Amino acid sequence: MLLFNTDLLLDDPFAFFVLFAAMGLALVIGISVHEFSHAAAANLQGDMTATRLGRLTLNPLAHLHPTGTLLIVIVGVGFGRPVPVNPRNLRSGRRGMAFVSAAGPASNLVLAILIAGLFQSGLIDPGGFSRQALQSADLGAWASITAAFAVRLNLLLAFFNLLPVPPLDGGGILAGIAPRAALPVVSTLQRVGPPLLLIAVLLTLVSDVNVLGPLFTPVNALADRLIGG
Repeated sequence: MLLFNTDLLLDDPFAFFVLFAAMGLALVIGISVHEFSHAAAANLQGDMTATRLGRLTLNPLAHLHPTGTLLIVIVGVGFGRPVPVNPRNLRSGRRGMAFVSAAGPASNLVLAILIAGLFQSGLIDPGGFSRQALQSADLGAWASITAAFAVRLNLLLAFFNLLPVPPLDGGGILAGIAPRAALPVVSTLQRVGPPLLLIAVLLTLVSDVNVLGPLFTPVNALADRLIGG
């Protein structure tokens, strides 16, 4: 992410600005679709809380969290505004909460595949991402850069959020599908999950202990294959 492209800022500010704009647009789309899907799933399950609060929309202003968005742009890990859900209103109870939690990552995965189809079909040139493209005024090249980021970021949003650790969506899925006998373990995980996740992210960013590498490395490799670069 941008933290790892500071040399580009010093060498070529214009190219860095194009990179920032492409990443920002891809990020806005991914987060908006993710949070809208949570709201839509809750609505389908009978909980109108998010709808009443104006979250059943693709308007990015309803979903972007300033700090979380900045973190994703700078370091690659962050968050949007959580969609409020009242589990008591869900028709399927705990299973309904799992459905709502899964909707966000699923939407990002579908979006990544759809955008990758533009590369696979030849509608977008997979070779458009380069220093020369960043320096040019070619709108086609910029579209290629933005689409490539959209594929990569949506895959990262999907698979990172599927980790079964609260407050990620995977934690909500786990709480919804775990057998009742395992709920005390899930409850403990809900308490210790957030600090463990924070430690994992910090270790990955500021040390040689790449805790999240086993996730990010194959996801990035999948993105490269889908883009065709």
